[in-house]
Amino acid sequence: MAVTVTRTTITTTTTSSGLGSSTIVGSPRALTQPLGLLRLLQLLSTCVAFSLVASVGAWMGPMGNWSMFTWCFCFSVTLIILIVELGGLQSRFPLSWRNFPITFACYAALFCLSSSIIYPTTYVQFLSHGRTRDHAIAATAFSCIACVAYATEVAWTRARPGEITGYMATVPGLLKVLETFVACIIFAFISSPSLYQQKPALEWCVAVYAICFILAAVAILLNLGDCTNMLPIPFPSFLSGLALLSVILYATALVLWPLYQFDERYGGHSQRSRDGGCAVRHPHSVCYWDRRLAVAILTAINLLAYVADLVYSARLVFVKV
Repeated sequence: MAVTVTRTTITTTTTSSGLGSSTIVGSPRALTQPLGLLRLLQLLSTCVAFSLVASVGAWMGPMGNWSMFTWCFCFSVTLIILIVELGGLQSRFPLSWRNFPITFACYAALFCLSSSIIYPTTYVQFLSHGRTRDHAIAATAFSCIACVAYATEVAWTRARPGEITGYMATVPGLLKVLETFVACIIFAFISSPSLYQQKPALEWCVAVYAICFILAAVAILLNLGDCTNMLPIPFPSFLSGLALLSVILYATALVLWPLYQFDERYGGHSQRSRDGGCAVRHPHSVCYWDRRLAVAILTAINLLAYVADLVYSARLVFVKV
């Protein structure tokens, strides 16, 4: 699905690196272009990050596993993208090439950002001084480099005036990525059913997170598969309705989650000190009160993302090509 932003004139179908030069594909020269060099940096930084950690076994526990998965996943998909572009295989790729690279780059930037924060705060600080800790610190540094590299690719390849592009390169498309990613982090924090069971209001909040995640994921998958015409309603109407519904649902969650988690009149805990699990710092884990606070903050972030999505979606004119 190709799109045009209001007040933008579509004049070309050339794939641009965002630096004013076309990307050369199907040739080793693709690696010497700015975008190709940036992807080599992504490949190198993620490879070094997981290699440093793997060499000393510094990835125990769920947080370490998440970080290792992030670096390995980003490395693997970046390698696939480079192979496809070097071989000029975009037309044979099963997903829309106008949408896939920037979608992955946005997810990779968020993944590496989360690992760059979670890994040192929940794992590295508990390591004793020595070779293992040094490797873990170095891996964190390369994770930060990878995050910046992926974010730079998103900035270079996002929708610009005068270009035909896929929906995922527009602001609403990138917001969809953010919305699904934040929802996944929320799911990780509420992985313990005791945080919301026996309270219908909190169970409703969990349902909100799941429903909105599924709808946003469907929108992304329809664009990646070039299947937007399969819907019984026009895709622009689907996007607008999705954003409006998600804003309403998340607004209810933003009220109910803090109310039932932190207000003592509804069985919540207003102070962190009342959670006995937070009294002692445990490596590789987050206490329940901190989880509740994190979910409340992430709910507010996602609500803002959906509001922005709704505003930007109203400004887009969609063109089927």
